[in-house]
Amino acid sequence: MGVSYYAVATSLLGLVGDSLFDDRQRQERISADQLAAEMEPLLAESRMEELNRRLVTAGGELGVRLMVLDQSGKVQTDTYSQLNGSRLTLPEVVGILVSGKTADYGVHMIEEGTSRNLLHFWQPYNEDAQWISYCTAGLYHKGSLIGVLVLSSPIQEMMTRLFDLQNQMVMYFLIAAAIAFLLAMFFSRVITKPIASLTKSIQRMGHGDLSVRVPEKGSGELRKLSETFNIMSTKLEMLDKSRNQFVSNASHELKTPLATMKILLESIIYQPDMDTEMRTEFLTDINKEIDRLNMIIGDLLTLVSMDSKSMRLNRTSFSLAQVVTDTAHRLALVAEKNHQELKLSLSDRCELYADSAKLTQVVYNLMENALKYTQEGGTIRVRLVRSGRDAVLTVSDNGPGIPKEDQTHIFERFYRVDKARSRETGGTGLGLSIVHQMVLAHGGSISVESEEGQGSTFTVELPIHQE
Repeated sequence: MGVSYYAVATSLLGLVGDSLFDDRQRQERISADQLAAEMEPLLAESRMEELNRRLVTAGGELGVRLMVLDQSGKVQTDTYSQLNGSRLTLPEVVGILVSGKTADYGVHMIEEGTSRNLLHFWQPYNEDAQWISYCTAGLYHKGSLIGVLVLSSPIQEMMTRLFDLQNQMVMYFLIAAAIAFLLAMFFSRVITKPIASLTKSIQRMGHGDLSVRVPEKGSGELRKLSETFNIMSTKLEMLDKSRNQFVSNASHELKTPLATMKILLESIIYQPDMDTEMRTEFLTDINKEIDRLNMIIGDLLTLVSMDSKSMRLNRTSFSLAQVVTDTAHRLALVAEKNHQELKLSLSDRCELYADSAKLTQVVYNLMENALKYTQEGGTIRVRLVRSGRDAVLTVSDNGPGIPKEDQTHIFERFYRVDKARSRETGGTGLGLSIVHQMVLAHGGSISVESEEGQGSTFTVELPIHQE
């Protein structure tokens, strides 16, 4: 309550002060602009005596102090005859000479020989301080700045009224703050107990206990806060378990080829008289394991860039049908080697504005997986159609299929349906996860339908964006 009153009082005082200053500023700017128009030809023709005489006359009529500065900020004439020849560094002067303003206005507090700008009205009253306004206008001759007119006037009376109003506001604020404090003390016992419980839970979470939950009692905001905290705790616990599982799987995947290479290298080291053919076979196996390590590390780096949102899509216009055709050509030898048939059905070119390289990887991974996990003599069908504003790509095979219980996990990292067979074929368990992330990055979706013994169908839907 006290804080609310303080905010309202500060806003009200600011509005009153702004209104008073706006009126005064408007009047002084009109006077400054008129005087600047009169003084410009006198300064341009260096008629300083006449300029000074007119300034003194105008200053007396307006009850203000007038000064004319040259383009370097040096005072050429002062109606008070105190600053002639000196250089003024007022912000209002600098704003015209340096910042390119045509006019400026400011209020300064003069205290013990120092001057500082008025930043806000809500500040302690100082009886020894003097308040002065400065209104400046540029003097231009043939489009070039030749000097600055400074109009200075005391505003002590107006500031006194403002400070009187401020003091009243302070008194009202203190009363409101006292009432608010008493009310806060009254309600604190009701409020602090659930907050204290929540604080302890947060501290336990900070020490690593992500299983902590808080009772969801009461109603209103505190209950909603408890429910939100419990939801957050649950998600953090799941993320922590997922992270630990990911680290464990990654470590295992990296350890397996390293262990294999170590065994092969030790065999070569401790058998110097090994047959040349066997040595070559061992070195070939080591080279394959190195390639496997590179593939795993490359896939991990791709996933890390996706998780950190650092991956950028380099969008260009291209035909998805052409990508499918080129990918099928690249995999034709693999299909021929396994006596498999790769059939394409492309009913539309599906011109996309997307990242060609990443969608090429999506198409390649899906088609390669279909070839890899389909038996010899199998058939892989790739179909591309346009459905409304989407391009729909389906990759189907007549392989062994995916069990129902595995289909919900098929896009998880390192997940394999047949782990032994996957390692034999060189899979890392990351390919479909990368495909899933890349499709989502393009605003699309991917799904799988499969029956054991009947094959699998992966469906990718991608929005067709125009450049």
